[in-house]
Amino acid sequence: MKKGNISLFIPHLGCPHKCSFCNQNTITGKQTQPSADDVRAAVETALRKKNYDYEIAFFGGSFTAIDREYMLSLLKAAYDYVKDGRVNGIRISTRPDCIDEEVLDILKKYGVTSIELGAQSMDDEVLRANFRGHTAEDVENASRLIKSYGFELGLQMMTGLYLDTNEKAIETAKKLIALSPDTIRIYPTVVLKNTYLAKLYEDELYKPQTVDDAANLCTKIVPMFEKAGIRVIRLGLHSSPELKKNMIAGAFHDSFGEIVKSRYMLNKILKYPPADYEIVVNSKSVSQLKGQQKRNIYFLMEEGYNIKVTVNDKVAAGDIKIIRR
Repeated sequence: MKKGNISLFIPHLGCPHKCSFCNQNTITGKQTQPSADDVRAAVETALRKKNYDYEIAFFGGSFTAIDREYMLSLLKAAYDYVKDGRVNGIRISTRPDCIDEEVLDILKKYGVTSIELGAQSMDDEVLRANFRGHTAEDVENASRLIKSYGFELGLQMMTGLYLDTNEKAIETAKKLIALSPDTIRIYPTVVLKNTYLAKLYEDELYKPQTVDDAANLCTKIVPMFEKAGIRVIRLGLHSSPELKKNMIAGAFHDSFGEIVKSRYMLNKILKYPPADYEIVVNSKSVSQLKGQQKRNIYFLMEEGYNIKVTVNDKVAAGDIKIIRR
């Protein structure tokens, strides 16, 4: 059975802050708030596809900060499908400062199984500069409370925020790993129109990351999470027409995750001196090894490496084995 999310996007309703990077309508491509009937319609449509294990996912806003009656109406509609076994559970995303025992009791009652927190950074200076409205300690407290209730914990971090640095991002990764989340999403910052970051960028007070900057940083961060047994379930924002129309700078690429995986493999080879090598790779990862338009292979040739690529599915997907010839 394939796993799938039935995603419903909650607009910027509950969030009490306007973060430096936030233009929520652009991120989700949605402006109207879904109703309980919309939840039922989305689930019924999805269930027509067979051989899927579904979860209902409320994303795009601060779910636990929206009007309580509205939140309950959405949960009740979703929970009907959890109770009868047609859906496995409910995922929500929210802010660290919008989690307490009262709200967790409600989420537990109505079949929520996974909670994602938008941590973004664990550096208080970066959080303040980007108007997050919470502290690193809030992330720690909320994470521990969520895990104590038995929910799956997901965390989200961003790279390239205003006043952030590679060193601070790596420290953020270390602190998030210490919280033992089940999953992590990493979002390089994209500068959108009508945001505070856009003004800073236009005033030349903020230099956004490029795709290369973010990819190089993520080749260091991603292995940290993987070594700790934490699944990296997303690298980079989902593409949408609204995002591309409103983006003015930053580290966005339709295939950002593939770029990071490809760069990671290249860096692993470059730790060895130029020579003749056989690179053994899983069949699922050949394109990542070669890079877009075989850029990795051409770069290695220019640097004096003579590479022979061998496919062997005993090597884990995403990894390589390097043998000197």
